[in-house]
Amino acid sequence: MFKPISLFVGLRYTRARRSNHFISFIALVSMIGLMLGVAVLITVLSVMNGFDRELKNRVLGMVPQATVSSSHIVTDWQEMIPALEKYPHVKGAAPFTQLQGMLTAQGQVSGILVNGIDPKYEPKVSIIQDYMVAGSLNDLKDGEYGIILGKSLADALGLQLHDKITLVLPEATPSPAGVVPRFKRFTIVGIFSIGAEVDGMMGYISLNDASTLLRLPNGAQSIRLKLDDIFAAPEVVQSVLKDLPPYFYGSDWTYTHGNLFSAIQMEKAMVSLLLFLIVLVAAFNIVSSLVMVVTDKKADIAILRTLGASPATITRIFMVQGTVIGVIGTLSGAVLGVILATSISGILGWINNALGLNLFAAYFINYLPSELLWRDVVVIVGLSLILSFLATIYPALRAAKIQPAEALRYE
Repeated sequence: MFKPISLFVGLRYTRARRSNHFISFIALVSMIGLMLGVAVLITVLSVMNGFDRELKNRVLGMVPQATVSSSHIVTDWQEMIPALEKYPHVKGAAPFTQLQGMLTAQGQVSGILVNGIDPKYEPKVSIIQDYMVAGSLNDLKDGEYGIILGKSLADALGLQLHDKITLVLPEATPSPAGVVPRFKRFTIVGIFSIGAEVDGMMGYISLNDASTLLRLPNGAQSIRLKLDDIFAAPEVVQSVLKDLPPYFYGSDWTYTHGNLFSAIQMEKAMVSLLLFLIVLVAAFNIVSSLVMVVTDKKADIAILRTLGASPATITRIFMVQGTVIGVIGTLSGAVLGVILATSISGILGWINNALGLNLFAAYFINYLPSELLWRDVVVIVGLSLILSFLATIYPALRAAKIQPAEALRYE
């Protein structure tokens, strides 16, 4: 079977045992360094992709992506919603009224952001219905003063479904005993668990109950929009406001969570750059190992030249040897990286629970997400192979310049 001489000799050099074990060690280090660099880069990028996905799907699935609010109570929101849903990128709209307060139960106190919602419209703009662990949105009925809490908040207050809880509003009410805060007793009719920071800070009540608490006419303070492209939120808000009376104003997620999203993107870019330098260093190790191989194989190169091998053939021989090191290191790193990227969430979650640690307290979610994107794997593998190939050019050209007579003079 026909075999190109450069490929045949290059592969033989790769498999052959060398008399100088230090050269073999340098080649092994180059291969391992390339493998670890590629594996770590794939794993870390998958984790950053996971944080990006969780921010978009979970956090931005609970908080408003875009809102249209009014300085007056909006009583005709049922007529406005069909019109708003006709705008480009708007997938759904729902009314809400927001108020802040404190929850007290069993001697425990916690701050809370309460959203007054309509259970019929809320699933069009929120993912809460998909993450209910007890009760249902439909259990929020006007005048019954039911409340839905996040699991983290309920656990912190030691509460369960159907327990009673008191909501303290910041508005003070005059009384014969002086000015006292306003209180309202609620019954827990549902518990949700998103696995994010909103579990410990947010609650839901009926839209009309919220209006009653705020002593407003039945209606909504704002209308929340869900978009098919979250990055179009500022444009959509401005487009909607142009067609509404001047007492309407808008907001979008870039004001509330834009800094967090930008930080994730910046971290992803900087970490990718730093880890890519590891791959670059490993590729440079291929240069050093091949230079030492060329020095060790001067006599072999001279013999091949005297047998008729051209400088181009010698160049290809050592390029094959360096490329094999790069291919093995890159592909093994890609396999290891894919395995780590798909299992790191479970591994760190198990360590966190087994050792009683709190590894994710500083993040907006309570676990380590990971999302493997094959385009990232392809780009990383492609760049690593290109660097490995480029690293072979200088040593191979140096080998081709060796003169047979001079190399064999002292042999």
